[in-house]
Amino acid sequence: MPISIETRLPLRSSPASTWQGSHPTAAASSDPLLGLFPTTITVPSTTNSLSSHSVSPSRPPSLSQTPSTPSPNSPDSPNSPKSPITHSSPPSPTPLPPISPASSPAHTGRSRSPIYSTASPPSSLTNHMPAPASSSPLQPIDPPIRTHPMVTRSQNQIFKPKQLYLAETPCSEVEPTCVSQALKDHRWRQAMSEEFTALVSQGTWDLVPPAPNQNIIGCKWVFRLKRGKDGRVERYKARLVAKGFHKQPGTDYTQTFSPVIKPTTIRAILSIAVSRGWKIHQLDINNAFLHGKLDEQLFMQQPARFIDPHLPHHVCRLQKSLYGLKQAPRMWFRELKQFLLAHGLTNSRSDCSLFIYCQNTDWLYVLVYVDDILITGSNPVAIDNLITAMSSKFSVKNLGELDFFLGVEAIRTNAGLFLSQQRYIQDILQRAGMDNAKAVSTPLSSTTSLRQFSGHSLTDPTAYRQIVGSLQYLSLTRPDLCFAVNRLSQFMHNPIDLHWQAVKRVLRYLNGTKFHGLLLRPQTSLSLHGFSDADWAGDKDTSISTTGYVMYLGSSPVSWKATKQRVVARSSTEAEYKALAAASSEMVWILNLLHELGIHPSTPPALYCDNIGATYLSSNPVMHSRMKHIAIDLHFVRDLVDHKVLRVSHISSKDQFADGLTKPLSSARFTYLRSKIGVTDGSSILRGRVKEKISAISS
Repeated sequence: MPISIETRLPLRSSPASTWQGSHPTAAASSDPLLGLFPTTITVPSTTNSLSSHSVSPSRPPSLSQTPSTPSPNSPDSPNSPKSPITHSSPPSPTPLPPISPASSPAHTGRSRSPIYSTASPPSSLTNHMPAPASSSPLQPIDPPIRTHPMVTRSQNQIFKPKQLYLAETPCSEVEPTCVSQALKDHRWRQAMSEEFTALVSQGTWDLVPPAPNQNIIGCKWVFRLKRGKDGRVERYKARLVAKGFHKQPGTDYTQTFSPVIKPTTIRAILSIAVSRGWKIHQLDINNAFLHGKLDEQLFMQQPARFIDPHLPHHVCRLQKSLYGLKQAPRMWFRELKQFLLAHGLTNSRSDCSLFIYCQNTDWLYVLVYVDDILITGSNPVAIDNLITAMSSKFSVKNLGELDFFLGVEAIRTNAGLFLSQQRYIQDILQRAGMDNAKAVSTPLSSTTSLRQFSGHSLTDPTAYRQIVGSLQYLSLTRPDLCFAVNRLSQFMHNPIDLHWQAVKRVLRYLNGTKFHGLLLRPQTSLSLHGFSDADWAGDKDTSISTTGYVMYLGSSPVSWKATKQRVVARSSTEAEYKALAAASSEMVWILNLLHELGIHPSTPPALYCDNIGATYLSSNPVMHSRMKHIAIDLHFVRDLVDHKVLRVSHISSKDQFADGLTKPLSSARFTYLRSKIGVTDGSSILRGRVKEKISAISS
């Protein structure tokens, strides 16, 4: 038997009235239509249908609710008569489930109480009515029985820590991509103002009317965050850059080459300075390219947000070089070279970016890498005089003793000078998402051979090329990565999935050795010696051999290389001799550099090779018929030996330090050779440096 419940909604004008048959909060609804329509709701008369469920007007009934036992006096008790009952004002009405907003015809997107029609109940209401209650509570469903033998990590209580990422990055830590973004931060506005002031004070340009035949190039603002070795932001740098790609070769520029200091020269001079106890000073030239004078006549648009209000249609006629111009680095180096030569320094013939000053027993070395300069020598007074003279000519920032140069952290210890790129390694790992990867003991597996066509090509090789390109810069202080990076660089044109797995293995190796670096120890005798080795037909695709060598100044490594040979060697002796010729060329160059630096070894440098045939060929005057095709290399090394420029000696394969630069090795062998080529674990050195910083801050 159905039960009819007639309910009339109260009018809005009667604040004290309540909605009979519904929850009292309905009277507070802001709907002006409430109370205008009487409502009759027909509910099926099922036993315990109204009282067995306590239904909240704001949510549907939960499956976990247990049905309540009706009281003996309740109309739904078994003893009560089953007859239709009409309640106009029930004393304790049971609230009805609400109608979803989508089913209400008067829904306009705002929260309101449901409105029921005066006729038969809507279908949406009957669809939302609770089902009759069961006589017994619902039992929980048992989980499915596991039938497979797989054991997950969660069952063994192994959980990966959650990575929390911020949805937004603070504005001060983001490099703007356009002027409108930079103008929102006062730091970037200040940086733009400083850059424009420096350009005007240097007389970089003057404003002239445009001409029809002028090639007017554009310009843009580039914003960079200058960070220290600890990753913190040290400076907000805004730079006005000319759009040099709009220039026409032959008309707007001719020569563009500009030399920079070689890494071998840097390591050799640092080793000399450590052995002799010299201080190493570091300088930075502000707006270095603005000091170069142009030989060509160039025109540029006025920079955005800094257009002259009196001459808005004029263009800038450049008087000095500007960042973005193809000849700007060359013009700056020419200006700096002329200044140093005028103050008594000579340009090195071995390295064009090295300048040497020698007077009696005083030596002074100047190393130039664009606008970063290192100065060291035996006379501190001469160094101070040179820095003072440079400050009067250029805008020089004296950074004190060497601390952080070209992304390399330099730490002076009692054992020597420790060079580390741990911050750069950490950035690579974070960019690749491998900072929490499990570490391995070797960069490449000794049981897996990398082939060109042994897998599927990567869909997008961009990540592979970016990471391998970043790893190449690590060879500045990590000779243990030299062969792995060289091997992976050979597949840049078409990397496959196996190559990508090898890259991730190198990253896992870096994650375990991120604090390793190069230790330059002080030496009493700066003797030069080296090791040369080759892996005959190591490349399985082309059968080309691999050359590897490492050079030492005392016990400190200063030069190393791993590279493929140009042609196929027909014997292991030929491959070893080609490697010996390459190592001899490098040793002769280092020897000439040392002579210019005032260092003259008492004995000819030794070059060690583990191949007896190559060792005999270097001193045997007899020409073999099978060696005619390598006559140039043969005569080159033999002439050096005959003139006592160097000597070639045999060494056992067990003591060959260059073995790790030619092939993948086992873990024990690789770890042994890594320590022999100068790579040292600097965890204790870096931790001590952090403690010193913390104590300095607290004091």
